[in-house]
This record gives sequence, C-alpha cells and structure tokens, in this order.
Amino acid sequence: MSLTALLDTDLPLIQAPMAGSQNHRLTAAVCQAGGLGSIPCAMLTPAALRQELQALRELTERPFNLNFFSHVPPAPDAAREAGWREALAPYYDELGLDPAAIAGGPGRLPFNEEAAALVEEFRPAVVSFHFGLPEEALLQRVRRSGAKILSSATTLDEALWLQARGVDAVIAQGLEAGGHRGHFLDFDLSRQLGTFALLPQLVDALSVPVIAAGGIGDARGVAAAMALGAAGVQVGSAYLLCPEASTSAIHRAALQSPAARHTALTNLFSGRPARGIVNRLMRELGPLSERAPAFPLATAAIAPLRAAAEARGSGDFSPLWAGQNVASCRPLPAAELTRELARGFAHSI
Repeated sequence: MSLTALLDTDLPLIQAPMAGSQNHRLTAAVCQAGGLGSIPCAMLTPAALRQELQALRELTERPFNLNFFSHVPPAPDAAREAGWREALAPYYDELGLDPAAIAGGPGRLPFNEEAAALVEEFRPAVVSFHFGLPEEALLQRVRRSGAKILSSATTLDEALWLQARGVDAVIAQGLEAGGHRGHFLDFDLSRQLGTFALLPQLVDALSVPVIAAGGIGDARGVAAAMALGAAGVQVGSAYLLCPEASTSAIHRAALQSPAARHTALTNLFSGRPARGIVNRLMRELGPLSERAPAFPLATAAIAPLRAAAEARGSGDFSPLWAGQNVASCRPLPAAELTRELARGFAHSI
C-alpha cells in the first residue's frame, strides 16, 4: 500500500510535530495543501488538546496526525536536582531570580488514558509516537479507533521492534533532525545514524512503509529520500519560519542568523538529547551534561531562566530547536512550502 493510500492524503508528506513552535494553524495549512499536518500533544493538557482539536476541525476536514510521547516518567532524584540547581545558580544570580521559586511539574506528559479517550472521541486518521510505543492496552485503544499508527526509529533494532508490535509505518529519524531524538532501546548516541545511512537499512529490512525524517527541507532532499526507497518524508525545520507557525520572534531571528549553522544535541533543556541551535547555555555548560535531571525533569529549573532572558530579548536559555539543514528555513506560507517540497516526488527515481 502506498503511503498516500495509508494516510488518505494527496502527498506522501508529513509535517513533523514541533511542540512549542506550532499549533493547529500550521497543521491545517499543511492538511489543506495535501500533506498530513500534525499536532504535537506532549506539552498539552487534555483540555488544551481538546481546544486545539476543535479549532483544527473548524479549519480543515482533511486527515491529520496526533503525536504523543511514550516515555516512562522518571522517579525524582533529589541529589541530582540539587546538583542541577547548583550548576544553574550563577545564571539565577545574574538575572536576579530566586531558585526557591522554581515550579514543579513534569513538563511533558506521556500518552495516557485521557489522551486515549480524546483519540477515541476525535478519531484522527493517524496517531504517531516518539520514544517507542505506549503500553499494549492503550495502543489497542488507538488501533480500535481506526487510526493508523506510526512511530519513530533511530536504529534498525528499534524499527524491527516497532514492526513486531504492529505499527503501520516507521519514521526513520536521522541524526540531522531537529528536536528530540526518538531513541528508546539504546541511549548510546554513537549508534545514531544520519538519515541517508539509516533509511536504506530500514527499507531493506522492513515490510511496512518507511518515512524519511531529518535534513530534508527542499525538493532535492525529498527526491533523494525517495530514491533510497522511502515511502514518503517527514519535514519539520523547514516549516519553522512559515507565518502559520507559532515560532517565537527570538527563535525566528536565530534561525535566520549565522548562529543557525551550528546545531548540537543537548540535554540541558529537557534532560534528553535534542538538536538545537547552539546558544550561551550550551556553550558554557557543554551541550550534554550528566548533571541535568532525567527527561523531562530538567525543564523546570530552566523555565524561569528562559522567561527572564526572553523578556530581555535574549535566547541564551531557550531551546532553539532546529535540524542541521537550516538553509531550508524560509518565511513562506505553509501551503507554498508544501507545494515546493512536493516537486521532489515528481523528480524522484
């Protein structure tokens, strides 16, 4: 089955879910242009997700994707949290902040009973997962809703694991991709591959469609992925400058600056490796730190620094998520960008 038939779309193109940089407006624009728009759900409460879904339904009747995280929330570690706050203390002093005022909270929620109930109610065409899959009982509820199930793999072992559990397609997330790495079986970053090394391995080994993600931002990248056997592509960073995206002014400025040429994997902002533009915090603490609490608990102590710095017009403490191919980021309407990307399917071998 072709990916367009599986997803019920005109194009085998998925807009990558980008929490913090989009809402239903970008989703709807991509859907209307023939792709599969996505809503990132991990940072939304059930009430907020319901509002997003209701707003999306007012803008489009086309199929869409809901994306959820499947991580297991970690147990709090008081010693590690104390060490993290100690590492950040000089920045709190610099910005005149009180560390005692740090709010708690998980930052990001995994797929749960309330999310499953919303899937059953709104019946999205596609539900995708990051960091593996939820427990089988929840996954069966998604399957019974009629949604097609996708999940990200960063290694061949992960892709085979997902296929064995009945996913309808696998997203091959290359190391170039912006945002959080989707790895879940092995946390050794040396095992992470670039898109065009990972993709053919998965295509050769799997019987389900493979979707290429990471470093694809124009028609040439689309054509290259299709030539390597991809059933379709998932594109994220290229949409960050679209007017329909909710990307902040600070993030937009960074994407259009020379700083965007240097991205790195960092765990400072959430506790889990994610690719973003290198900024002051990453330079001074090192992009990967053993002191950062486990995902997603690192977020709480960073949030006040981010808010204070952004109020002064600075992205020193902001997660400026972006893939390596930031040259593809242009302030085009999402429909126009989608049509430009679609030229790559026509020119694929």
